[in-house]
Amino acid sequence: MKKNTLVISDKTAHEITPDMVGLFFEDINFAADGGLYAEMIENRSFEAVKSKGESHNYVLREDNLYAWSACPVSGQAAEDALEISFNEPVSQNNPHYLRFTASNDGDGFKNKAYDGISLKKGLKYKISFYAREVKYPEGKIAVSVKKDGKVYGQTEISFNNSKNRPAEWMDTIRVTCDTLEWQRYEAELTAQDNVQGADFIISLTKAGCVEFDLISMIPEDAVAGVFRKDLFEALANIHPAFLRFPGGCIVEGTSIMRRYQWKNTVGELKDRKINTNLWALQGGNVTSAWETPDCHYMQSYGIGFYEYFLLCELLSSDKRKCKPLPVLNIGVACQFRSYETIPVDSEEFQKYVQDALDLIEFANGPVTSKWGALRAQMGHPESFNLELLAIGNEQWESGCVDLAPRYIAFEKAIHEQYPEIKCLGTAGPFVGNDFHKNAWDFYRITGKKNKAFSYAVDEHYYVAPEWLYDNVVFYDDYPRDVLVFAGEYAAHDANLSNSIDGAVAEAAMMTGMERNGDVVQLASYAPLFNRIGHSQWTPDMIWFDADKVVLTPSYYVQKMFADFAGNAALELNGQEKTLRENKLYISAVKDSTGAKIIKIANGSEEEQNLAVNKDDGSALTGNAEIARLAAASGTAKKVVATDAIGTTGGTKGVSPDVMSNLEVCQKRAPEELSYSCSKENFSGEITIPAKSFVVVKIGC
Repeated sequence: MKKNTLVISDKTAHEITPDMVGLFFEDINFAADGGLYAEMIENRSFEAVKSKGESHNYVLREDNLYAWSACPVSGQAAEDALEISFNEPVSQNNPHYLRFTASNDGDGFKNKAYDGISLKKGLKYKISFYAREVKYPEGKIAVSVKKDGKVYGQTEISFNNSKNRPAEWMDTIRVTCDTLEWQRYEAELTAQDNVQGADFIISLTKAGCVEFDLISMIPEDAVAGVFRKDLFEALANIHPAFLRFPGGCIVEGTSIMRRYQWKNTVGELKDRKINTNLWALQGGNVTSAWETPDCHYMQSYGIGFYEYFLLCELLSSDKRKCKPLPVLNIGVACQFRSYETIPVDSEEFQKYVQDALDLIEFANGPVTSKWGALRAQMGHPESFNLELLAIGNEQWESGCVDLAPRYIAFEKAIHEQYPEIKCLGTAGPFVGNDFHKNAWDFYRITGKKNKAFSYAVDEHYYVAPEWLYDNVVFYDDYPRDVLVFAGEYAAHDANLSNSIDGAVAEAAMMTGMERNGDVVQLASYAPLFNRIGHSQWTPDMIWFDADKVVLTPSYYVQKMFADFAGNAALELNGQEKTLRENKLYISAVKDSTGAKIIKIANGSEEEQNLAVNKDDGSALTGNAEIARLAAASGTAKKVVATDAIGTTGGTKGVSPDVMSNLEVCQKRAPEELSYSCSKENFSGEITIPAKSFVVVKIGC
């Protein structure tokens, strides 16, 4: 076993941010719909679109009945049992709705609900929908959850039938009364037993015809009635300092028309204009078929900008505040997918700038303002206290995109009206190339004349673990005039999986970020979520299926850095360079209580010992808190079993067509890990297992 020594000084090298670690949320891998958004019904508003092709060469086709099918009592549905109409809809923003005709008492229709409905025994679920009578003079509406003929939950809803409608006539023209208009219905369904992969069914107790729209099922334990509880808790346990949203390439879209428009995501749910999702198309690093398994992937905006701001508040704790960090489109479609731009000197471009100003008003403005009034109407009269705003996602200066004048136009308009807002720039999708260098030159040179020009610059890097080990010193020589936002990064091993080696490499890189916490102000791993069997990109921080959550090695690295943050870097006097020769990567900080915190990533294949001394040569001892992350079974990968992926390769309650990338998920599944955190008496030395990450907090 290699013996190493580290001398911990009482001297402070410089102050650092204790709020470096945050989260980046993008709706990829079913992160929102089918993920963090607790809505269980798929295509609830009948606005589904089938997306086929490559991101620059694709076809979009309406497929409004996707995820829905007839469920007749006779076993044979009438040809016109389910029809889509758009005459006098609930909302013109989402004009399609279902007209359902029951030929027999008890006929119904069902929803496939992603991988099927998953119920927890005893839990209540809120059912809601809009309905309008066509011809249904008597009878009720029944809602049930069934699998293999067994009922796992059911409820009946009294329908406002027209049989008692007052006869109101003017000459021969009937005056429509309220019973023939859209009405919203609510009910509760209690799970009688646990089940996975079940059907959600709506039935008419009598033969007749009723129209439906915005059909919803949300568990009662959803946080704020919006966020899936177990996924929310996984985020909350990191105590993030910020949340970057809504993307990512989602912000830009495959085209300008399909870009993310925040104004379409606020207000009543029925009025939020549903959009396609660019990750439904060929792309990412998982699927490459002309028609992907998730070609109906949409954005319902059940989690819109209001909910993102709300999520930040909910993720805030006594430990730290979670700041919202919205990302704005700057009149450019995704540069990986399109050459489409809006000219900077056009009136249309000014609308993009105005959207930024209106967003600030929505977040912070008084209730007497237009957008502040909408925020209050939605239930939050208090300001969301927006401080940070990212101008652009991943743009770079090219023959098609003039990044500089776009950023200048946004920054000027924002700071003329809201000088307190901190604007963040973008340095493109890669580091170390001319695009990256030229972007930094732009922000630094312009920033010399205007100190408020750019608070921080967003860098992205998805790289091999070896790159992270080799670039632990990446930020050592960065100028301190403009701060760094590592907005998207992850270790991509040869298998593109969440391996221990990748996580330890990320930890090693983060020791470099923390040592340079005076310039690296914000850092967020990406992507955040991956619904197993619906992957467009791996690795990811949190994997999940319908009812389970898998916290990856990368998740625990983020949590360890957030849990054991410091506010000052301790003087190392070059010791970190010597330790790197043995593939030990360290940072040493102290927190506001004076406790010393040492983070050690062992990138070698062998166990190592680290003796920790004080300046006078004596051992540093005392009460300590020690967190350890390593592989669960040596260095061998062991696939984590979930309800979607069994260790033998089979599926549990998930149809083969939905799980068509099952093999990919099996091959890339997170490595099983061992994580512990305990209070111990630190004797002055510690053993660091091979390929592991250890944090020692002394004096707690």
